[in-house]
Amino acid sequence: MKSLLLLLLLLLLFIISLLSGLTGGFHTNFTGTSVPAVSDICVHVSADVSALIRRVDPRFLSVTIDASLAAEEKFMFLLHSPKLRTLAKALTPAFLRFGGTRQDFMVFTPQRFHQLSSRFTAEQSCDKLLPSWLEQRLKKEWTQQQMSLMREDVQRKYKQVKFTESTVDLLHSFSDCSGMDLIFGLNALLRTADNTWNSSNACSLLQYCESRRYRMSWELGNEPNSYEKKAGVRVDGYQLGQDFIQLRKMMSESTFYHDAGLYGPDVGQPRDHRTPILDGFLQSGAEAVNACTWHHYYVNGRDTSLEDFLDPDVLDTLTLKTNEVLEKVKLLSPGKSVWLGETSSAYGGGALGLSDTFVAGFMWLDKLGLGATLGLDVVMRQVFIGSGSYHLVDDNLDPLPDYWLSVLYKRLVGPEVLKIKAFSNDGQSKRVRLYLHCANKHSYRDGAVTLISMNLSRRPARISVPTLLSSSTVEAFVLEPGDDGLYSRSVKLNREVLKMVDDETLPDLKGTRLPAAEHLQLPAYSLAFYVLTDTQAAACQTPH
Repeated sequence: MKSLLLLLLLLLLFIISLLSGLTGGFHTNFTGTSVPAVSDICVHVSADVSALIRRVDPRFLSVTIDASLAAEEKFMFLLHSPKLRTLAKALTPAFLRFGGTRQDFMVFTPQRFHQLSSRFTAEQSCDKLLPSWLEQRLKKEWTQQQMSLMREDVQRKYKQVKFTESTVDLLHSFSDCSGMDLIFGLNALLRTADNTWNSSNACSLLQYCESRRYRMSWELGNEPNSYEKKAGVRVDGYQLGQDFIQLRKMMSESTFYHDAGLYGPDVGQPRDHRTPILDGFLQSGAEAVNACTWHHYYVNGRDTSLEDFLDPDVLDTLTLKTNEVLEKVKLLSPGKSVWLGETSSAYGGGALGLSDTFVAGFMWLDKLGLGATLGLDVVMRQVFIGSGSYHLVDDNLDPLPDYWLSVLYKRLVGPEVLKIKAFSNDGQSKRVRLYLHCANKHSYRDGAVTLISMNLSRRPARISVPTLLSSSTVEAFVLEPGDDGLYSRSVKLNREVLKMVDDETLPDLKGTRLPAAEHLQLPAYSLAFYVLTDTQAAACQTPH
């Protein structure tokens, strides 16, 4: 009997030690399974904080609303949701791009009577918010609407979408009340018999917007390289450039939009080192645009895997694609700003169960860090809200992990990019990705820097920082997944799950204060911002 009791006691102790993560040589990883304990990845860092590499636009991290939201105009009223307004405000300053595949199937059809019900209209007012009963109804119907949109995407058969003044009013109200700068994507597939752009519908839209004094910028067309597949229309780069020249001329004749921004051509990423449409566009129409825009996705959402999202070689493909575009623009239109006009993890609407979970944050944060370093001035995240699974806000209008990551980036990271190098003795530093910026000067005093960090490994990382940085107090913001591990749709900040307090209040996003030290600890499969508040970096001082 005693031996049985002893055996049960030993078994109980073993189970307790497993649950506490202290069994001889086992750690619990974030996919919910146990793996052998391993030593830390040791990463050594060198940094130069005496001078900037470059400075990005203050609206560097920007967002999109997919044009699919307007496929049925009633869903645009979701933009009056108080929760959505609250979430958008936290991402400012930012551009808000309205566009996507369906933008090239949208036709402005003025009605002068645009009303969802007798009790709620598209009237311009930041105080006029969506009633809760109507929000619940629209959210439920939107779930069904997405099924119809997905069928269109799979079949590549798109219906013409007629939109009225309501869509424009609601978009402008949302961007204006949220503090974002609206960019509206015009339909480039309205063609004449000789295959030039038919600008009459756009002219009607611009006249309406001018009559309402709506401050906004413009784009023309979305991914013209795919027009033949989705519409049976072929438009080469030279003609596309001429279409932009025509739009710029139309804008220049407007007293209100004379100096408004125009961006394009929103081409897909280079394929096999070829960019034929971009080449032709830059030769004939580069002078018309304020910035050259292109799109980037890492993988196909229909056949990707968790391993792809954690693969440093997949993340490094952004360098190759970006450099190809930057070199082409430098050659054909020197000095032209280059933007990622639409981007996310996986094309085809994202990868369900990956693009909308914690693991997507590695692709997103690395794209922000690498894009700023390479030479991109703005990166527009597809999507803030819209169809697909790569959104920042889900169908219930609740924020997903990448939303919280984006808010922290906005609050902690400044536009000034600094030089940093990381290396390790065992060659594992590729799985620990590091970027360095001046800290956001609206949040921290001059001279502070922010170390953007991510660990794509199941092994914790120990980051050795140079003396100049190690002498500073640190505010640590460490993001780890919720209960479902890397597949989690929730995220923990310094071990506390992030969620809204109510529809109009975000939680306090507080860092953990750490004393000055030579090393920083980065948990396995984590994302982090370390703000070194006392660095007094020369490059981050405001000149007096």
